[in-house]
Amino acid sequence: MAAFPQKPLVRKLASLPLPSVQNPFRLWHNDGVMPSRTSRDRRPPPPLDAAALERLALRYVERFATTRARLTTYLVRKIRERGWEGDAADPQALSEKLAELGYIDDRAFGEARASAMARRGLGKRRVTGVFRQVGIGEEDAEALAPAIEARTLDAALTFARKRRIGPFATVAPDRPQREKQIAAMIRGGHDFTLSRRIASMAPGEDTGQLE
Repeated sequence: MAAFPQKPLVRKLASLPLPSVQNPFRLWHNDGVMPSRTSRDRRPPPPLDAAALERLALRYVERFATTRARLTTYLVRKIRERGWEGDAADPQALSEKLAELGYIDDRAFGEARASAMARRGLGKRRVTGVFRQVGIGEEDAEALAPAIEARTLDAALTFARKRRIGPFATVAPDRPQREKQIAAMIRGGHDFTLSRRIASMAPGEDTGQLE
């Protein structure tokens, strides 16, 4: 059987090379696909100096509530990532300066964080652990301690309500289950004695006796 002759357009298309993913410009030329920029095309940011570091710090405190310690940690990381030029950097001094200007308030940050954690049902030990993580100083932590102590019972009851423990349970648990509930409250930062008292209460029992 005789082969049908190919049309000129078909022959022309068949002779074109297939696009290669290894050549982004060929993709653009043949298929109309814009070549993507690779990481090699991006220029690294210039090293930081004192003015650039201050701009970074201001942008950070404008966007986030923070502490002096957290801001210092952030600035040290940025210097390590981008390098430094000029006189010796002093991120801690810059953090102190912004605190003096009112951009940072460690005590207000600690109070806001402690209140939020209490509303979630987390206890004193968890709060003090967070204070250490974010760099709340001893003086500020001591000033905040009475308010945290005053929320101890409410936070524990909130935790128990969320987990259906003690007076918030629908049925009384057996001993192994009660021990698990006590352990959960302790992990939530609550005192062992208070945790045991709440977990030992009968479903529906009045929590007023805990005050």
